[in-house]
Amino acid sequence: MNSSAQRIVVTGAFGALGRVVVRSLAASGAAIAALDHAPAPTDLPAGVHAFGGIDLADGAAARDAVDRASQALGGIDALVNIAGGFRWETLADGHLETWDQLYRLNLRTAVAASQAALPFLLAGGGGRIVNIGAAGAAKAGIGMGAYAASKAGVARLTEALAEEFKDRGITVNALLPSIIDTPANRADMPDADASRWVTPEQLAGVVRFLLSEPAAAITGALIPVTGRV
Repeated sequence: MNSSAQRIVVTGAFGALGRVVVRSLAASGAAIAALDHAPAPTDLPAGVHAFGGIDLADGAAARDAVDRASQALGGIDALVNIAGGFRWETLADGHLETWDQLYRLNLRTAVAASQAALPFLLAGGGGRIVNIGAAGAAKAGIGMGAYAASKAGVARLTEALAEEFKDRGITVNALLPSIIDTPANRADMPDADASRWVTPEQLAGVVRFLLSEPAAAITGALIPVTGRV
């Protein structure tokens, strides 16, 4: 699969990681449909099809958005699920709604977008799905229960989908980053050594590899991308 010929849908495309992934894929020659709940920004690369205001956790809304993305791209070869969110909250002082919120943001969006994209991937003879999980989902620290649980769900989704479609030409893999070097994380952790973190550009490079022909034999993988954390 030549990345320059790919038609790729990216969810969560207007966030700190999503924008870098979109720019990286567009620079490789791919045609991109960028989906997000946020309004579409004005500084996306030329030629990117932007769809804002989408509740990707809603199945009907996700199907409609992916349908429109397919029409704009002339088909879909790959889906990159970046949509998600984070909240630090202890169980004793927290809220049950936080667990529902992070489930919707991190797992349900990936499920809904994948369900919506699968018919288009199958119609094209196969394709790629790349999910963004989290290294911290393997063992939750204090205040990380809801986030880790939702991202653990992304890992299980990745494995289940990979098994379901391994004989139908669709590979499904997930990246497990540690702390991503974003302005928000630097603001939240001003005393941390950000040079040890993972940059969005590094993650985008691994995404690009998983969408390339040399990665055709990789499916069901949960790939740590943790820098020096």
